Amino acid sequence: MKTALPFCRGFPAQSRCYLRPVLPRACQPRPFANSTRRWNGSSTKKASGPESNANPSNGPFWTTGRALILAALASSAAYALASSRETPPLKINAAGQQPQYGSMQDFEKSLGLTRVFQAIAELRAKLGEDAISTDEDDLHEHGYSEWSSVNADRLPVAIAYPKSTEEVSEIAKVCHKYRMPMVPYSGGSSLEANFSAPYGGMTIDFAHMDRILELHPDDMDVVVQPSIQWMDLNEQLKESGLFFPVDPGPSAKIGGMVGTNCSGTNAVRYGTMKDWVINLTVVLADGRIIKTRRRPRKTSAGYNLTGLFVGSEGTLGIVTEITLKLAVIPEETRVGVVTFPTMRDAASAAMQIIRKAVPVQSMEILDEVQMNVINRAGGTGRTWKESPSLFFKFSGTHAQVADSIRLTKDVVQQNCASSFEFARNEEEAHVLWSARKQSLWSMLALRKEGSEVWSTDVSVPISRLPDLIELSKKELDDLGLFASLLGHIGDGNFHESIMYNRHDPEEKERVEKCVYNMVDRALEMEGSCTGEHGIGLGKKESLLKELGPDTINVMRSIKLALDPHWLLNPGKIFDFSESKPTDASGLEAARLAGAKKASVFPNDHCMVKNKLGIEYCIPNISYLSLTQSIDKNEEECT
Repeated sequence: MKTALPFCRGFPAQSRCYLRPVLPRACQPRPFANSTRRWNGSSTKKASGPESNANPSNGPFWTTGRALILAALASSAAYALASSRETPPLKINAAGQQPQYGSMQDFEKSLGLTRVFQAIAELRAKLGEDAISTDEDDLHEHGYSEWSSVNADRLPVAIAYPKSTEEVSEIAKVCHKYRMPMVPYSGGSSLEANFSAPYGGMTIDFAHMDRILELHPDDMDVVVQPSIQWMDLNEQLKESGLFFPVDPGPSAKIGGMVGTNCSGTNAVRYGTMKDWVINLTVVLADGRIIKTRRRPRKTSAGYNLTGLFVGSEGTLGIVTEITLKLAVIPEETRVGVVTFPTMRDAASAAMQIIRKAVPVQSMEILDEVQMNVINRAGGTGRTWKESPSLFFKFSGTHAQVADSIRLTKDVVQQNCASSFEFARNEEEAHVLWSARKQSLWSMLALRKEGSEVWSTDVSVPISRLPDLIELSKKELDDLGLFASLLGHIGDGNFHESIMYNRHDPEEKERVEKCVYNMVDRALEMEGSCTGEHGIGLGKKESLLKELGPDTINVMRSIKLALDPHWLLNPGKIFDFSESKPTDASGLEAARLAGAKKASVFPNDHCMVKNKLGIEYCIPNISYLSLTQSIDKNEEECT
């Protein structure tokens, strides 16, 4: 049974949230909650044998599949109903009176679910039956992530599988017509529920859009689709002598990398995703297709729309094609690992290497707990010294690499380095670097029944990273938590992975305290609440702390200009309502603005039509429950 925490950061006061919930496949999602922290429960396996093949008419009507799909449909339909001016509202006859449903058909009719079925049928007619899935396992896979720090407690209504930008445009047009939320999905490896579906709707999976469309080797750029994996891209580029240098986790795909503006181990030399995107093809909320700019490396033509969409987590548009810069594969690459007595020694050495302008390609820091975890998981094929460690990559000509190694050895020896190991060939280099790439997966592999791992990240100016690491490690020890620390120390990005017992409420509370203390600590050091994981559902309150309400409301204005109905990945980065408290209800805010007619959305959002017939949004409203929204939908403003 889920136990509510005494404090729930990052979520509206009206919602209940839980520490890292798992949504078992056999459990019906609660239709009208917001989002919940992860908990874990055992999945109920499908029955086998004669009973499972019995005539459905002889069994109960409410099967697991029907319950899941109905809950998802109800969620999306309620969102569409509240967002649409054409749909007649559900009328409640008296205050507090609840409607009575005599059958599933009455329930569907009362919530306008026919609109959802119409949308799915229309898309199947346009794209083919196989292009839209409502399979129970498919919905669960696209609505829940076992390694995300937070999960929504609802699932998408359906999964669309487009094969081209034009098909994505058709999906967007239909979803816009029926006011269905749209959630882009590429690799499904995000850690902040960036691809979850808190309002149901249509998840758009780019599984069939995973190709290189154009390669321009002389210009050193490539045009790709969103579902290509960065490692697969580099494998295909190898013969051209070029590569794409941004290297997050092995499962990451280009679409999600654009959405979160991710980085990776090469960031100290090559920068982050935003530095490598030339242009984007984007499908807007209403189905229009735009290209953010043309292909030259340099332009000052108009606004930087490319930069606007990179890092927007699919809330402004659906990215379907990406033009990426490429780099030349270095003549030589060497990998090494150095161990130190303390994390402070390792971090200090890294800072000195940066100040001496040693041209390292990668520089990663792992603490002794992380090295122990890697040994216990056994995924790298060797045993590591369980001490704070710096992992290096050096690349360039043979002479450049040799000089970089010499300079690095001088620095680390001045900082109490206890060992220095270099790979002698490509096979050894792969093994050495696998320790860094296997870090999170090693921690996940050690989970026992009842345990979970919370992984989070922050970033700070690089000069403050040693302080942040030391203070965070001390707090973890003081709280008695089992956690590993690692980071892209070359650009100030730092990660914690904390293992805890989900059945222990007191331990869960300590974990949450530790996570948010680390964020607050980073902000005090002029840092950011996230370096590469993104905001998603889990860090909305932290973003408000970091930037303040005025900056968030500027972002909200951009969102409203591109997506006035809040259909694109709603609930991510920030909520509907303005970041300032107000006593006015949604309808009162509409009246104060001189609106003639208002539609109140299910989560702090009011769409109004003024006397000239122009529809726009007033976000500065207080919370209204879904029942109130349906009851007062389309109410005249006098």
